Amino acid sequence: MKSVPRIGATGELQFVVEQKHVIDFATDGMPAVLSTPNLIGWLERTARETLAPLLEADERTVGAEIELRHFAPTPLGQRVTCSARVILAEGREITFQIEAGTNMSSSRAGLHKRAVVRVESFARRVERKSN
Repeated sequence: MKSVPRIGATGELQFVVEQKHVIDFATDGMPAVLSTPNLIGWLERTARETLAPLLEADERTVGAEIELRHFAPTPLGQRVTCSARVILAEGREITFQIEAGTNMSSSRAGLHKRAVVRVESFARRVERKSN
């Protein structure tokens, strides 16, 4: 890493809930709402992009852990704001406080850890597992 992220550093992303983001069982009266797996993807991306400027060219971050409470449904067409704030940086592991919400409320919160990896050594580990 070029530098260790400072505690309190934040990142933010926004997206509008589209059909591709909703649950796949929205039938028979069940409304189309943002799925938890899609929400997790956006929160991970927010944390990843927060760290990107601090990485060397041969480094990336990978998700290592996520703890999330998804309190309320978000329907199609709603704008969601995802935020990630660094709360701990220990070696190559960074922990974030994550949140997501609409203009109406913040209804998702949790913790997310990312690990900094070197692309080449990570690729070797994956290759060994593929054989």
